[in-house]
Amino acid sequence: MNKQLLKAILPMTAMLFAIGCMVGPKYHTPPATAQAPPASYKESPTQFPTTEGWKPAQPQDGMLRGKWWEIYNDSELSSLEEQLNVNNQNIKQAFENFMAARTLIAQAHSQLYPTIGTAPAYSRSRGSANTGGTVLGTVSSTGAHTVSLNTLPLSISWEPDLWGRVRNMIRNAQYNAQLSEADLENERLTEQALLATTFFEIRGQDALIRLFQDTVEQDQKALDLAKARYETGVDTEISVVEAQNTLQNAQAGLTNLGIARAQFEHSIAMLIGTNASSFSVPNRTLSATPPPVPLGIPSELLERRPDIAAAERNMAAANAQIGIAVAAFYPSLDLSVTGGLESSTFKHLFDWPSRFWSVGGTVNETLYDAGLRRATVNQFIETYNADVAGYRQTVLTAFEQVEDALASLRILSQQIKQQEDAVHSAQRFVELEMGRYQTGIDPYINVVTAQNTLLSDQQSLTSLYTQHMTASVQLIEALGGGWDRSQLPSTGDVSKKLTASETTIQR
Repeated sequence: MNKQLLKAILPMTAMLFAIGCMVGPKYHTPPATAQAPPASYKESPTQFPTTEGWKPAQPQDGMLRGKWWEIYNDSELSSLEEQLNVNNQNIKQAFENFMAARTLIAQAHSQLYPTIGTAPAYSRSRGSANTGGTVLGTVSSTGAHTVSLNTLPLSISWEPDLWGRVRNMIRNAQYNAQLSEADLENERLTEQALLATTFFEIRGQDALIRLFQDTVEQDQKALDLAKARYETGVDTEISVVEAQNTLQNAQAGLTNLGIARAQFEHSIAMLIGTNASSFSVPNRTLSATPPPVPLGIPSELLERRPDIAAAERNMAAANAQIGIAVAAFYPSLDLSVTGGLESSTFKHLFDWPSRFWSVGGTVNETLYDAGLRRATVNQFIETYNADVAGYRQTVLTAFEQVEDALASLRILSQQIKQQEDAVHSAQRFVELEMGRYQTGIDPYINVVTAQNTLLSDQQSLTSLYTQHMTASVQLIEALGGGWDRSQLPSTGDVSKKLTASETTIQR
């Protein structure tokens, strides 16, 4: 290949890059909702000024960032969340999927450049001595001969991206990589919220266990009293049996609570990537109340949820796919250059006369495909339209989840106050009935009724405390945790070459 050939190829290459254009629709994020978001959330407690209970943090435009679980000020929860971020296998799987998505960008990007190859060869052959002609029926032999051939070729082939097919493929891969990163963050938030919810569930279970332990203790005292009264002839045996049955039911209920606690403990072990057989959570009752959570304004929700970001990037990728399909309507140009050295002896292989080369180009255009290309474009248009609907549904679901969590927190805070009053009344009920029983006014069955009422009310109150805490976690998850769209890597960031440590096979 000589300098004149290079001078001919390089200007042509530059011209092809200059005239290359992008076909297909330009991407613009469609409106997320038919109406503009309101100034504040409908179910926010600030919209119910006469209602006492849980209140959001001030100012209203505040926003959680980073380690959102630290708002609960619980060192044990924070330690578990840190372990989850490192060892949770679902998060690791989502991360590796993101790494795989990034490699597709490099694969698409490689198609912008020529492919260079070589195939060095050596052959030695001997011809037949009996392949000559015949003269008057007599074989005329040309004699056997041996031929050696050394070849050192170099081939270059390239399809210029005239219509943006490859560039749309790159954009599609970049948007899909961003989508995968948003999926990773959504998975991380889901696992973090599940851990916090399970953590408060197990603390609620510990509170129930403590309640039943106290109940068993009180029922034992009541049984001892009934036995003493029976032995002195003041009361009948039926009171002893009723007191004993009440105690036995409380003991059975206490035993049953161990099932749910064990399952919650095993779930936490799984979430933090630890074998459940070697993990335990110390008993500690639920004592916290939900902290004030900064809500921000509804319009910010679109920037705070990773699932919304993923749905939006999915639309962008689908739009780029349309451009790829549209490019098929235009002709493609294949350029090829072949050159190298060829000689019958290796000694002369690198001599100047041994060179050979060829340059060529081919224009390819489909003249008739029975509507295949148009159908393909229509397919991706409809896919994009479906993704738009999916994006808007994701936004609507996000607002629904926030409003649900806000309503739960507001209503639960009211119900807790009412249930606390009910517990106080039930405690007074037990005190009065026990006094009437000891003075012989009422039978012991009335005491049993009062005790069962108190235990039921206390169970309900403990469960409400747990629901209140888990509802605050659900609100934080619905708001996007501590994430916002500014943390989504740019197309340039996801296009960076992976390091050796990122592509190491795990064992």
